[in-house]
Amino acid sequence: MRHFIRSTAVAIAMAAASTLTLSAAFAADLSGAGATFPYPIYAKWADAYKKDTGVGLNYQSIGSGGGIKQIKAKTVTFGASDAPLKGEDLESVGLVQFPMVMGGIVPVVNLEGIKPGELVLDGTTLADIFLGKITQWDDDAIKKLNPDAKLPSQAIAVVHRSDGSGTTFNFAYYLADVNADWKANVGVNTALEWPVGIGAKGNEGVANNVAQTGGAIGYVEYAYAKQNKLTYTDMINKDGKKVEPTSAAFQAAAANADWSSQPGFGVILANQPGAESWPMTAATWILLYKKPDDAAATGEALKFFAWSYAKGDDMASELDYVPMPDNVVKSIEETWAKEVVGSDGKPLYSAM
Repeated sequence: MRHFIRSTAVAIAMAAASTLTLSAAFAADLSGAGATFPYPIYAKWADAYKKDTGVGLNYQSIGSGGGIKQIKAKTVTFGASDAPLKGEDLESVGLVQFPMVMGGIVPVVNLEGIKPGELVLDGTTLADIFLGKITQWDDDAIKKLNPDAKLPSQAIAVVHRSDGSGTTFNFAYYLADVNADWKANVGVNTALEWPVGIGAKGNEGVANNVAQTGGAIGYVEYAYAKQNKLTYTDMINKDGKKVEPTSAAFQAAAANADWSSQPGFGVILANQPGAESWPMTAATWILLYKKPDDAAATGEALKFFAWSYAKGDDMASELDYVPMPDNVVKSIEETWAKEVVGSDGKPLYSAM
Protein backbone atom coordinates (compact mmCIF):
# COMPACT_ATOMS: atom_id res chain seq x y z
CA MET A 1 0.00 0.00 0.00
CA ARG A 2 1.32 3.40 -0.91
CA HIS A 3 2.04 5.42 2.16
CA PHE A 4 0.38 8.73 2.46
CA ILE A 5 1.48 11.96 3.84
CA ARG A 6 3.74 13.15 6.55
CA SER A 7 4.37 16.83 7.03
CA THR A 8 8.08 17.61 7.03
CA ALA A 9 10.32 20.61 7.33
CA VAL A 10 12.43 19.62 4.35
CA ALA A 11 13.59 22.68 2.42
CA ILE A 12 12.69 22.92 -1.24
CA ALA A 13 15.58 22.79 -3.66
CA MET A 14 14.23 24.70 -6.63
CA ALA A 15 15.91 26.67 -9.37
CA ALA A 16 15.15 30.38 -9.36
CA ALA A 17 14.01 30.27 -12.96
CA SER A 18 10.49 29.11 -13.69
CA THR A 19 11.52 26.93 -16.60
CA LEU A 20 12.91 23.50 -15.89
CA THR A 21 15.26 22.28 -18.62
CA LEU A 22 17.02 18.95 -18.70
CA SER A 23 18.66 17.30 -21.68
CA ALA A 24 16.62 14.52 -23.22
CA ALA A 25 18.18 11.17 -23.99
CA PHE A 26 15.73 10.16 -26.69
CA ALA A 27 14.85 11.48 -30.12
CA ALA A 28 11.44 12.93 -29.24
CA ASP A 29 12.04 15.51 -26.51
CA LEU A 30 9.70 15.34 -23.54
CA SER A 31 8.16 18.79 -23.20
CA GLY A 32 5.35 20.29 -21.16
CA ALA A 33 3.97 23.64 -20.08
CA GLY A 34 1.39 25.08 -17.75
CA ALA A 35 0.54 25.27 -14.07
CA THR A 36 2.95 26.89 -11.63
CA PHE A 37 1.16 25.19 -8.70
CA PRO A 38 2.98 21.83 -9.19
CA TYR A 39 6.29 23.23 -10.47
CA PRO A 40 8.26 22.44 -7.27
CA ILE A 41 7.33 18.75 -7.36
CA TYR A 42 7.65 18.44 -11.15
CA ALA A 43 11.16 19.87 -10.84
CA LYS A 44 12.04 17.41 -8.09
CA TRP A 45 10.61 14.44 -9.97
CA ALA A 46 12.32 15.43 -13.21
CA ASP A 47 15.72 15.68 -11.54
CA ALA A 48 15.33 12.24 -9.94
CA TYR A 49 13.95 10.75 -13.16
CA LYS A 50 16.91 12.08 -15.15
CA LYS A 51 19.30 10.43 -12.69
CA ASP A 52 17.32 7.20 -12.74
CA THR A 53 16.71 6.86 -16.47
CA GLY A 54 18.84 9.41 -18.31
CA VAL A 55 15.67 10.91 -19.80
CA GLY A 56 15.13 14.65 -19.46
CA LEU A 57 12.23 17.07 -19.30
CA ASN A 58 11.56 20.64 -20.37
CA TYR A 59 8.66 22.06 -18.34
CA GLN A 60 7.66 25.69 -18.73
CA SER A 61 5.98 27.02 -15.57
CA ILE A 62 3.78 29.60 -17.32
CA GLY A 63 0.36 29.19 -15.71
CA SER A 64 -2.58 26.90 -16.42
CA GLY A 65 -4.02 29.15 -19.11
CA GLY A 66 -0.75 29.06 -21.02
CA GLY A 67 -0.51 25.29 -20.65
CA ILE A 68 -3.98 24.78 -22.09
CA LYS A 69 -3.16 27.07 -25.02
CA GLN A 70 0.12 25.29 -25.75
CA ILE A 71 -1.31 21.77 -25.71
CA LYS A 72 -4.16 22.87 -27.99
CA ALA A 73 -1.57 24.44 -30.30
CA LYS A 74 0.43 21.17 -30.18
CA THR A 75 3.66 23.00 -29.27
CA VAL A 76 4.27 20.71 -26.25
CA THR A 77 3.83 17.01 -25.51
CA PHE A 78 1.62 17.70 -22.50
CA GLY A 79 -0.19 20.58 -20.90
CA ALA A 80 -0.69 21.08 -17.17
CA SER A 81 -3.63 22.84 -15.54
CA ASP A 82 -5.00 23.28 -12.02
CA ALA A 83 -8.42 24.02 -13.55
CA PRO A 84 -9.82 20.82 -15.09
CA LEU A 85 -11.38 20.98 -18.53
CA LYS A 86 -14.99 19.89 -18.84
CA GLY A 87 -15.86 16.64 -20.58
CA GLU A 88 -17.19 18.33 -23.71
CA ASP A 89 -14.02 20.43 -24.02
CA LEU A 90 -11.83 17.34 -23.74
CA GLU A 91 -13.86 15.52 -26.36
CA SER A 92 -13.91 18.41 -28.81
CA VAL A 93 -10.11 18.69 -28.81
CA GLY A 94 -9.36 14.97 -28.42
CA LEU A 95 -7.60 15.20 -25.06
CA VAL A 96 -7.28 12.89 -22.09
CA GLN A 97 -7.01 14.45 -18.63
CA PHE A 98 -5.81 12.99 -15.33
CA PRO A 99 -4.74 14.34 -11.90
CA MET A 100 -1.05 14.12 -11.07
CA VAL A 101 -0.83 15.31 -7.47
CA MET A 102 -2.74 17.35 -4.90
CA GLY A 103 -1.77 20.24 -2.67
CA GLY A 104 -3.00 23.26 -0.76
CA ILE A 105 -3.48 26.93 -1.56
CA VAL A 106 -2.69 29.23 1.36
CA PRO A 107 -3.17 32.92 2.12
CA VAL A 108 0.19 34.59 2.75
CA VAL A 109 0.75 37.94 4.45
CA ASN A 110 3.54 40.39 5.17
CA LEU A 111 2.85 41.85 8.60
CA GLU A 112 5.56 42.91 11.01
CA GLY A 113 5.52 40.85 14.18
CA ILE A 114 3.15 38.20 12.80
CA LYS A 115 4.63 34.71 12.38
CA PRO A 116 3.34 31.78 10.30
CA GLY A 117 0.12 30.40 11.74
CA GLU A 118 -0.40 33.27 14.21
CA LEU A 119 -3.21 34.79 12.14
CA VAL A 120 -6.46 33.04 11.27
CA LEU A 121 -9.02 33.96 8.60
CA ASP A 122 -12.32 32.52 7.47
CA GLY A 123 -13.62 32.35 3.93
CA THR A 124 -16.06 35.25 4.21
CA THR A 125 -13.42 37.59 5.59
CA LEU A 126 -10.84 36.48 3.03
CA ALA A 127 -13.32 37.15 0.23
CA ASP A 128 -14.17 40.59 1.64
CA ILE A 129 -10.46 41.47 1.66
CA PHE A 130 -10.08 40.51 -2.01
CA LEU A 131 -13.36 42.31 -2.82
CA GLY A 132 -11.91 45.49 -1.32
CA LYS A 133 -14.59 45.66 1.38
CA ILE A 134 -12.00 45.19 4.15
CA THR A 135 -9.10 47.60 3.64
CA GLN A 136 -7.26 47.78 6.97
CA TRP A 137 -5.55 45.06 8.99
CA ASP A 138 -7.18 46.23 12.23
CA ASP A 139 -10.69 45.90 10.73
CA ASP A 140 -13.22 44.58 13.23
CA ALA A 141 -13.83 41.40 11.19
CA ILE A 142 -10.14 40.45 11.36
CA LYS A 143 -9.87 41.49 15.02
CA LYS A 144 -12.86 39.31 15.93
CA LEU A 145 -11.07 36.26 14.48
CA ASN A 146 -7.75 37.25 16.11
CA PRO A 147 -8.51 38.83 19.50
CA ASP A 148 -4.99 38.29 20.82
CA ALA A 149 -3.05 39.36 17.71
CA LYS A 150 -1.31 42.72 17.51
CA LEU A 151 -2.91 43.88 14.28
CA PRO A 152 -1.46 47.10 12.86
CA SER A 153 -3.48 50.06 11.66
CA GLN A 154 -2.10 49.45 8.17
CA ALA A 155 -3.63 49.37 4.71
CA ILE A 156 -4.05 45.94 3.14
CA ALA A 157 -2.16 45.52 -0.15
CA VAL A 158 -3.90 42.79 -2.16
CA VAL A 159 -1.71 40.75 -4.53
CA HIS A 160 -3.34 38.44 -7.07
CA ARG A 161 -2.42 36.53 -10.20
CA SER A 162 -2.23 38.48 -13.46
CA ASP A 163 -2.04 35.42 -15.72
CA GLY A 164 -4.52 32.66 -16.50
CA SER A 165 -4.20 30.52 -13.41
CA GLY A 166 -5.62 27.29 -12.07
CA THR A 167 -4.58 28.43 -8.61
CA THR A 168 -6.85 31.44 -9.14
CA PHE A 169 -9.64 29.13 -10.36
CA ASN A 170 -9.51 27.05 -7.17
CA PHE A 171 -9.10 30.11 -4.93
CA ALA A 172 -12.09 31.80 -6.60
CA TYR A 173 -14.13 28.58 -6.49
CA TYR A 174 -13.67 28.49 -2.72
CA LEU A 175 -14.49 32.19 -2.23
CA ALA A 176 -17.63 31.85 -4.40
CA ASP A 177 -18.72 28.88 -2.30
CA VAL A 178 -18.50 30.82 0.97
CA ASN A 179 -19.29 34.42 -0.03
CA ALA A 180 -22.41 35.39 -2.00
CA ASP A 181 -21.00 38.77 -3.05
CA TRP A 182 -17.94 37.12 -4.56
CA LYS A 183 -20.10 34.61 -6.42
CA ALA A 184 -22.37 37.33 -7.81
CA ASN A 185 -19.79 40.01 -8.64
CA VAL A 186 -16.50 38.23 -9.40
CA GLY A 187 -17.29 34.58 -10.04
CA VAL A 188 -15.00 31.67 -10.87
CA ASN A 189 -12.50 31.49 -13.69
CA THR A 190 -8.79 31.12 -14.37
CA ALA A 191 -8.62 34.87 -15.06
CA LEU A 192 -10.78 37.40 -13.20
CA GLU A 193 -11.77 41.04 -13.23
CA TRP A 194 -10.24 41.76 -9.84
CA PRO A 195 -11.99 44.46 -7.78
CA VAL A 196 -8.74 45.57 -6.11
CA GLY A 197 -5.05 44.80 -5.89
CA ILE A 198 -1.96 44.41 -8.03
CA GLY A 199 -1.29 41.50 -10.38
CA ALA A 200 1.76 39.24 -10.49
CA LYS A 201 2.66 36.39 -12.82
CA GLY A 202 2.70 32.86 -11.45
CA ASN A 203 2.86 31.57 -7.90
CA GLU A 204 6.45 32.83 -8.03
CA GLY A 205 5.38 36.38 -8.80
CA VAL A 206 2.73 36.51 -6.08
CA ALA A 207 5.18 35.08 -3.52
CA ASN A 208 7.83 37.63 -4.44
CA ASN A 209 5.41 40.57 -4.37
CA VAL A 210 4.03 39.64 -0.97
CA ALA A 211 7.56 39.19 0.41
CA GLN A 212 8.54 42.67 -0.78
CA THR A 213 5.38 44.59 0.19
CA GLY A 214 4.54 45.54 3.76
CA GLY A 215 0.88 44.93 4.60
CA ALA A 216 0.43 42.59 1.64
CA ILE A 217 -1.80 39.55 1.32
CA GLY A 218 -1.78 37.03 -1.53
CA TYR A 219 -2.49 33.36 -2.25
CA VAL A 220 0.03 30.72 -3.34
CA GLU A 221 0.58 26.99 -3.41
CA TYR A 222 1.98 25.94 -0.03
CA ALA A 223 5.39 24.92 -1.39
CA TYR A 224 5.98 28.51 -2.52
CA ALA A 225 5.10 29.81 0.95
CA LYS A 226 7.70 27.45 2.42
CA GLN A 227 10.34 28.18 -0.21
CA ASN A 228 10.03 31.93 0.27
CA LYS A 229 9.61 31.69 4.07
CA LEU A 230 6.33 33.57 3.84
CA THR A 231 3.88 34.02 6.69
CA TYR A 232 0.86 31.85 5.95
CA THR A 233 -2.43 32.09 7.82
CA ASP A 234 -4.53 29.38 9.37
CA MET A 235 -8.14 29.04 8.21
CA ILE A 236 -11.58 28.28 9.62
CA ASN A 237 -12.89 25.34 7.58
CA LYS A 238 -16.39 24.26 6.55
CA ASP A 239 -16.90 22.50 9.89
CA GLY A 240 -16.02 25.71 11.75
CA LYS A 241 -12.68 24.34 12.94
CA LYS A 242 -9.36 26.18 12.88
CA VAL A 243 -6.88 24.25 10.74
CA GLU A 244 -3.25 24.66 9.73
CA PRO A 245 -2.02 24.14 6.16
CA THR A 246 -0.36 20.73 6.41
CA SER A 247 -0.23 17.75 4.11
CA ALA A 248 -2.43 15.89 6.61
CA ALA A 249 -5.07 18.63 6.28
CA PHE A 250 -4.81 18.52 2.47
CA GLN A 251 -5.20 14.73 2.57
CA ALA A 252 -8.23 15.03 4.85
CA ALA A 253 -9.93 17.26 2.29
CA ALA A 254 -9.17 14.79 -0.50
CA ALA A 255 -10.06 11.64 1.44
CA ASN A 256 -13.65 11.30 0.24
CA ALA A 257 -13.23 12.59 -3.31
CA ASP A 258 -15.11 10.54 -5.91
CA TRP A 259 -12.68 10.89 -8.80
CA SER A 260 -14.85 8.85 -11.17
CA SER A 261 -17.76 11.25 -10.78
CA GLN A 262 -16.40 13.78 -13.29
CA PRO A 263 -15.03 13.40 -16.84
CA GLY A 264 -11.25 13.47 -16.86
CA PHE A 265 -11.18 12.99 -13.08
CA GLY A 266 -12.06 16.70 -12.81
CA VAL A 267 -13.03 16.85 -9.14
CA ILE A 268 -12.77 20.20 -7.31
CA LEU A 269 -11.56 19.76 -3.72
CA ALA A 270 -12.38 23.24 -2.37
CA ASN A 271 -14.38 23.61 0.88
CA GLN A 272 -14.70 19.91 1.60
CA PRO A 273 -16.33 18.86 4.90
CA GLY A 274 -14.39 17.35 7.77
CA ALA A 275 -13.00 18.73 11.00
CA GLU A 276 -9.40 18.38 9.78
CA SER A 277 -9.90 19.45 6.14
CA TRP A 278 -7.97 22.38 4.68
CA PRO A 279 -10.58 24.43 2.78
CA MET A 280 -8.40 25.39 -0.21
CA THR A 281 -7.13 21.99 -1.30
CA ALA A 282 -6.67 21.42 -5.04
CA ALA A 283 -5.50 18.88 -7.58
CA THR A 284 -3.46 19.55 -10.70
CA TRP A 285 -4.07 17.80 -14.02
CA ILE A 286 -2.12 16.68 -17.08
CA LEU A 287 -3.53 17.08 -20.60
CA LEU A 288 -2.45 14.78 -23.45
CA TYR A 289 -3.74 14.01 -26.91
CA LYS A 290 -5.50 10.66 -27.21
CA LYS A 291 -4.03 10.21 -30.70
CA PRO A 292 -0.89 12.37 -30.64
CA ASP A 293 1.03 13.45 -33.71
CA ASP A 294 4.26 12.52 -31.92
CA ALA A 295 3.47 9.13 -30.45
CA ALA A 296 7.05 8.52 -29.27
CA ALA A 297 7.13 11.67 -27.16
CA THR A 298 3.72 10.97 -25.63
CA GLY A 299 4.77 7.40 -24.81
CA GLU A 300 7.86 8.74 -23.05
CA ALA A 301 5.74 11.26 -21.14
CA LEU A 302 3.47 8.46 -19.90
CA LYS A 303 6.54 6.55 -18.69
CA PHE A 304 7.57 9.63 -16.71
CA PHE A 305 4.12 10.02 -15.16
CA ALA A 306 3.96 6.29 -14.30
CA TRP A 307 7.40 6.53 -12.67
CA SER A 308 6.28 9.59 -10.69
CA TYR A 309 3.19 7.77 -9.42
CA ALA A 310 5.24 4.70 -8.50
CA LYS A 311 8.37 6.29 -7.04
CA GLY A 312 7.54 9.91 -6.33
CA ASP A 313 5.42 9.72 -3.17
CA ASP A 314 8.19 10.51 -0.70
CA MET A 315 9.38 13.44 -2.76
CA ALA A 316 5.82 14.77 -2.95
CA SER A 317 5.35 14.35 0.79
CA GLU A 318 8.56 16.24 1.53
CA LEU A 319 7.09 19.26 -0.27
CA ASP A 320 3.68 18.79 1.42
CA TYR A 321 1.92 17.66 -1.72
CA VAL A 322 -0.54 14.78 -1.53
CA PRO A 323 0.11 11.79 -3.84
CA MET A 324 -2.77 10.25 -5.70
CA PRO A 325 -4.27 7.14 -4.03
CA ASP A 326 -3.44 3.70 -5.45
CA ASN A 327 -6.95 3.03 -6.72
CA VAL A 328 -7.01 6.35 -8.60
CA VAL A 329 -3.61 5.66 -10.18
CA LYS A 330 -4.90 2.28 -11.33
CA SER A 331 -7.93 3.93 -12.96
CA ILE A 332 -5.69 6.53 -14.62
CA GLU A 333 -3.36 3.89 -16.07
CA GLU A 334 -6.37 1.92 -17.31
CA THR A 335 -7.55 5.11 -19.04
CA TRP A 336 -4.15 5.49 -20.73
CA ALA A 337 -4.30 1.93 -22.03
CA LYS A 338 -7.80 2.44 -23.46
CA GLU A 339 -7.57 5.95 -24.82
CA VAL A 340 -3.98 7.04 -25.55
CA VAL A 341 -3.02 5.18 -28.72
CA GLY A 342 -0.73 5.38 -31.73
CA SER A 343 -1.68 5.41 -35.38
CA ASP A 344 -1.97 1.61 -35.24
CA GLY A 345 -4.55 1.83 -32.46
CA LYS A 346 -2.27 0.18 -29.91
CA PRO A 347 -1.73 1.72 -26.43
CA LEU A 348 1.35 3.95 -26.12
CA TYR A 349 1.78 2.79 -22.54
CA SER A 350 0.57 -0.22 -20.60
CA ALA A 351 1.25 -1.00 -16.95
CA MET A 352 1.12 -4.74 -17.74
